[in-house]
Amino acid sequence: MPTFTLTINDKKHTVEADMDTPLLWVLRDQIDLVGTKYGCGIGQCGACTVHVNGTAMRSCLMQISQAEGMKITTIEGLSKDGKHPVQEAWKEIDVPQCGYCQSGQIMTASAFLESNSNPSDAEIRNAMHGNICRCASYNSIEEAVKVAAKKLS
Repeated sequence: MPTFTLTINDKKHTVEADMDTPLLWVLRDQIDLVGTKYGCGIGQCGACTVHVNGTAMRSCLMQISQAEGMKITTIEGLSKDGKHPVQEAWKEIDVPQCGYCQSGQIMTASAFLESNSNPSDAEIRNAMHGNICRCASYNSIEEAVKVAAKKLS
């Protein structure tokens, strides 16, 4: 079985996996980073979103062979103490209901705000529209992104 060296949350990890194994399963099953959630397995829901070289990516679609040499950040690596401005805004607005999708929502929002620190409502909706929340917390999510943008500016 092939061996891959990955940089995840600023730490090197060496794993054995088939070349086409989704990054999601390596994160969860081999590295024990379970904050990244399995939702649909086809990149449609956003629950498995991580940052790859600073860009929000669906880890269920990325093969482990594609991830080698990339800088991967999971929800566990977004901040050491849970005090990233997006995480703080999520708490302030009290976004989560069931919470299942929230790591993907936060990872999408934080990558988006890195490239757009003063977004319009339409830009926020467009950036977040690919992340599904079964509890329909969309208004709270949008408000939290606005609060996070203010914290980051």
